[in-house]
Amino acid sequence: MEAGTNKLYYGDNLDVLRQHIAPASVDLIYLDPPFNSNRTYNVLFRNRSGAAAQAQIEAFDDTWTWSQDTEHQYLELLTTAPQRIADAMVAMRGLLGDNDVLAYLVMMAARLVELRRVLKPTGSLYLHCDPTASAYLKVLLDATFGPDRFINEVIWKRTTAHNSAKRYGPVHDVILFYSKSPTFTWNDQSQPYDDDYVAAKYRHIDERGRYMLDNLTGPGVRKGDSGLPWRHFDPTTIGRHWQPASYCYSKYQQVTGQDLAQFPLIERLDELERVGLIEWAKKVGGRPRYKRYLDDTSGMALQDVWGDIDPINARASERLGYPTQKPVALMQRILASSSNPGDIVLDPFCGCGTTIDAAQRLDRRWIGIDVTFLAIDLIDTRLRDTYGAEAAASYEIVGIPRDAEGAAALFVRNPFDFERWAVSLVDGTPNEKQVGDKGIDGVVRFHTGGDISTAGRALVSVKGGKTVNPGMVRDLVGTIEQHRADMGLFICMTEPTAGMSEVARRSGDYIWPVDRRRYPKVQILTIAELLAGTQPKMPTAYMPYLQAQRYALAHPSLF
Repeated sequence: MEAGTNKLYYGDNLDVLRQHIAPASVDLIYLDPPFNSNRTYNVLFRNRSGAAAQAQIEAFDDTWTWSQDTEHQYLELLTTAPQRIADAMVAMRGLLGDNDVLAYLVMMAARLVELRRVLKPTGSLYLHCDPTASAYLKVLLDATFGPDRFINEVIWKRTTAHNSAKRYGPVHDVILFYSKSPTFTWNDQSQPYDDDYVAAKYRHIDERGRYMLDNLTGPGVRKGDSGLPWRHFDPTTIGRHWQPASYCYSKYQQVTGQDLAQFPLIERLDELERVGLIEWAKKVGGRPRYKRYLDDTSGMALQDVWGDIDPINARASERLGYPTQKPVALMQRILASSSNPGDIVLDPFCGCGTTIDAAQRLDRRWIGIDVTFLAIDLIDTRLRDTYGAEAAASYEIVGIPRDAEGAAALFVRNPFDFERWAVSLVDGTPNEKQVGDKGIDGVVRFHTGGDISTAGRALVSVKGGKTVNPGMVRDLVGTIEQHRADMGLFICMTEPTAGMSEVARRSGDYIWPVDRRRYPKVQILTIAELLAGTQPKMPTAYMPYLQAQRYALAHPSLF
């Protein structure tokens, strides 16, 4: 990857990692691999025959199935993966049998091998999962990185309550944190103290604010200045020595503008007392304590249970409707802890782009990979919506068709993604799922003088095959009438026949109520025309794609 260039890849992350990402080039990896844990537990672990459909992932319905293809991937791992991983896969097959969970682990094992390869020696990996798969994934990670490279299991409380029959409510996710070597990037993080802690610990108040009484000594007897008596107190009598902490120095400098370290050790104690930062115990012979103020601390060191980051609720401004979407605050915490500005962050299952958004905010470079056009299109639009159109100059999208040949290849690889991509070319909102679309592959909403509830609708029909005919256009005309839409756009790969053009012409015109302007009711556009910059003749789309996505999720009956 060229320095300073962010990359957004459309494609299988295994292929992208192998073909495009250099060894030891990434500082931090976060991945949230999809796993359908909402399915019945017993179904996930049921044995599968080799004749089942190939393992696949859909944007909103992730499913991994044991199949003949999975068997081939498993055998490839046994012959090409490091021995520890091969041994782990053999052991898990013996434990689990041939089922969906094992298919998922076979997929993950191949990718973890590549993710370790691209990680720098100072890099870290965070794998986000739920308890259904976390134990098995930890075994894979131990085999990939070594059990000594396991740093933390972080528990994220993703919801406040969850009713569940005959078990405790599942309210948390698991984040497994590994490093590639003992020398890894780490930045201490903290979180604010809660009110009860402040009330219990910072019980004293003076003109400078709330404070607690803290030690000026450290454990163990020392010779030299640190072991000398000061005033009437000798620290060696209690097995300790003078050791003012770093916060004493910073507070002294804040109060006086001077460096406390310029004084000999015993004089430092004099200086702290002179400016009112020491308080003596009231009993006779009592020891001195440092007045540690609440505003001197950044809070409590971050622990491995995170309950202070709320999930994305239905009204959150960042909500995009992506079922596995994580809050930006969660990603920012991980990036701040394990990377520095300018570092490269990789998310190989980037979904709706929360990791990428956080990297952009925190001045990290990034690489995102996803197997669905939905994700790539959503992330591209999200970045433009959040950071302005000029943000597009900071990244490159790789794998999206740029010419007719690329479009044809996309159609062969994934017809549904081809449809979504084609709809995006006319600023439309594509369907969330391929099934049950009733001949509609997307919709473009446009102003008619009122609000969104009265917006006009242009239905989009996409045909990626080599054969098109007038009957397809007539079907679109009928669908427009059936759904009481205003216009229709027919997008195809090949040049329309004369009969198709005639059907479109005979459908008549749409009269825009804003200024009585006339537009063709049905228009036919080819992929080549759209790639060349041609746009349909119609009023401007009502709202940007990201807004349309949010509105569609809030008002499904209108779409």
